[in-house]
Amino acid sequence: MAAWTWRFERSDGTEVEPAVQPEDFTTQGDAESWIGEVWKDLQDGGADQVRLFEDGTEIYGPMSLHPEEAAQD
Repeated sequence: MAAWTWRFERSDGTEVEPAVQPEDFTTQGDAESWIGEVWKDLQDGGADQVRLFEDGTEIYGPMSLHPEEAAQD
């Protein structure tokens, strides 16, 4: 069974400890639902962006936790 995990980073790519500890997710949808629920807490805790991994392979990222920045693209 695949394990989906998040990496939490500052805007420069430095890894940071998340303000909310994630579980290991069994589907991409579960991982994305979780990030949708807690992104604000993660941002407030010092994370600027996240990367999603499946079994250690990066699927996508970095994805900004600052929606106003994403809207300016």
